[in-house]
Formats: sequence, C-alpha cells, structure tokens
Amino acid sequence: MEVKRICIYPKDVQLITGKSERYGRFLLAQIKRHNKKQEHQFVTIDEFCQYTGLNAEQVHPFIKG
Repeated sequence: MEVKRICIYPKDVQLITGKSERYGRFLLAQIKRHNKKQEHQFVTIDEFCQYTGLNAEQVHPFIKG
C-alpha cells in the first residue's frame, strides 16, 4: 500500500489506537514535546512509530490518502 503523506493527524491516531480524537491530540502534543518541536510543526508517521513502538507496516493501512 502506497502512503501519500508523511504527517499524522489526531484522526489517524484515533483509528490506530481506538481511543478518542482528543487522546490523539494529546499524544501528538506529547510527541512534539519529546522531539522538541514547535507548536506549528507536524509529527511524521516515523516519529509516531518510534514514540509508540509500533511498526510502520502496522500503521500505514490506517493512513488514508
């Protein structure tokens, strides 16, 4: 499956984890703090995978477009 984007959004986190979109926003904020990113910067799928310990192959099917 070819993924066309590299950023991950709260809705994606919701689909992957089965938790709420609010939790997705919280988790992405934690990842930004961990990686010392500024508020306006995006979290990549690779950063998400490294932080959560998930394999990219497991995550990519949940990422649409």
